[in-house]
Amino acid sequence: MATLAIVLFLMPFSEFTTFNQVFLAMVVFSWFYQARKIFPYTVVAGKEVKHDKTSNPDNEIGILVSNVLTPNRHVEKLINLVNKHQPNLVLTLESDKWWEDEMSVLEEEYKYQVKIPLDNLYGMHLYSNLELKDTKVLFLVEDDIPSIHTTVILPSGKPIQIHCIHPEPPSPTESDTSLPRDAELLIVGKNVKDADLPTLVFGDLNDVAWSRTTRLFQKISGLLDPRKGRGFFNTYNAKHLPFRWPLDHIFHSEDFVLRKIRRLPSISSDHFPIFIKLKLKPNNGQEDKEEALDKDEKDWTEETIGKAKPNILTI
Repeated sequence: MATLAIVLFLMPFSEFTTFNQVFLAMVVFSWFYQARKIFPYTVVAGKEVKHDKTSNPDNEIGILVSNVLTPNRHVEKLINLVNKHQPNLVLTLESDKWWEDEMSVLEEEYKYQVKIPLDNLYGMHLYSNLELKDTKVLFLVEDDIPSIHTTVILPSGKPIQIHCIHPEPPSPTESDTSLPRDAELLIVGKNVKDADLPTLVFGDLNDVAWSRTTRLFQKISGLLDPRKGRGFFNTYNAKHLPFRWPLDHIFHSEDFVLRKIRRLPSISSDHFPIFIKLKLKPNNGQEDKEEALDKDEKDWTEETIGKAKPNILTI
């Protein structure tokens, strides 16, 4: 929008009055301010996560995340992507009972499942061909917005911790403010910061990677973002080419290196699926991104969580 404003301003019919000069200066400042936040996600920026070409299947995990759009009936497109990419974990969001029934064809290969069919656009299903242990379904902030928390056992026998989330966004039809979403992200961030196991947090966060809340989540949790230095991987809105941004995220602890990351073809949802393969490789030279919060950040974090009146603070 700032770029558009600059272009329109510089059109021949624009008068260069004092007001317009001030307006242009404000727009230019805004453009640079936003560009500075977005720059880390461009391909010319430094990469936050190392790429590793060496395969080690016993210590690798492939994850496919897809917000399926509840009324979408093209389940075969998602099944085809699962068959093609062979992820270890498949997380569906907005999946109801119809989707659960149709996805049952995966259950022979994906013997571990967590099923939460809901009709409120917040259903969630997790399919895994790796053992799941100590699985919990929690409603952290809202009574009808679930999240999945479990331990995955890699083929090597090593455990990793995962958190699957889909917080409620601000919108006229859902939540008047971003408070529930912000609180859920911050609660998860605080819980994973001192995790004993390698950790993954993924799902539809209903927020862009460079927002205040997501950046604060990363600062609190110390988790890494494999997209930095590799591109935006815009997953929403799949139906409108000019207006797309990254809402589906996969964050991980410094114990992992990247094997591959892809935005997958459309399944007729309003979100593109995203696929990532990570390799567990501790002591790889990466450092977590946990940083000390300044006073304003601490106050805002505690105030946001407090105002949301969460059901659960400790996962």
